[in-house]
Amino acid sequence: MEIQESRGALMERNYFKGWYFKCSNATQTIACIPAFHRSCHRESASLQMITDDTACSIPFDTLEYRESPLSIRIGRNIFSERGLCLNIRTNKLTAYGTLRFGGLQPLRYDIMGPFRLVPFMQCRHSVFSMQHRVDGQLVINGKPMRFQQGVGYMEGDCGSSFPKQYIWTQCCFPEGSLMLSVADIPLYGLHMTGIIGVVLAGGREYRIATYLGAKVEYIRRNTVAVRQGNAVLTASLLERNAQPLLAPEQGRMSRTIFESASCRAYYRFAYNGKVICEFISSRASFESEYAGFS
Repeated sequence: MEIQESRGALMERNYFKGWYFKCSNATQTIACIPAFHRSCHRESASLQMITDDTACSIPFDTLEYRESPLSIRIGRNIFSERGLCLNIRTNKLTAYGTLRFGGLQPLRYDIMGPFRLVPFMQCRHSVFSMQHRVDGQLVINGKPMRFQQGVGYMEGDCGSSFPKQYIWTQCCFPEGSLMLSVADIPLYGLHMTGIIGVVLAGGREYRIATYLGAKVEYIRRNTVAVRQGNAVLTASLLERNAQPLLAPEQGRMSRTIFESASCRAYYRFAYNGKVICEFISSRASFESEYAGFS
């Protein structure tokens, strides 16, 4: 397996690195998650795919990637900043086609802020594009998915394990895009609630994060609300559409989580007393592995 990673990461016994490519048209959503994993010095790779009604995980022996510009090859499948190409033919899944990306919108600086410099973090998050155009066609188990001026989102994670408790949501909307993650973070024997989030609206980037003073106002009844000074972001899961995915635990893909790649959700973001955006979307994505959320 060809892995281009820092020396420190290479020396870790348990490690994973994965990328998340979400693409939506007016009625369909697909998310592809290529990843490699290392546990007890054993290495493996996988490609997970989740749509509105299915999810699957395909094992691979190798994965090759380059950080800049981002490019990933797993089997005969390619993922990059320019698009993706699927070529899978197994007993469980047939998937082929090409999607082209354009107009990527990266963040102004790393979503982790100063925490990107903290060693031994359980999981580190990246956002490569908050929103971009998607064109092309895929065929998944004989079902076509056509994208003409569709919309995409791109992020990634690396570390040893996903947090034990977390909420993650992402949604593109006509005026922009948003993402929010609230997680229990173990660090040097202590636990803290970590928040990272971005609202991209009206050509402006609103950053909400623990390192900027963000706090959880409440988590209850399928709703999470976070506050940072005069900014308040609320996200509510209205209708689940959850499919099972595998998540890393000490480098091994041994944990089952549930993601709604496309579901109904409500969002409201207010800043300095003004509502910047408030809407309900049926194209939202949600993962909720947090006690007290439901």
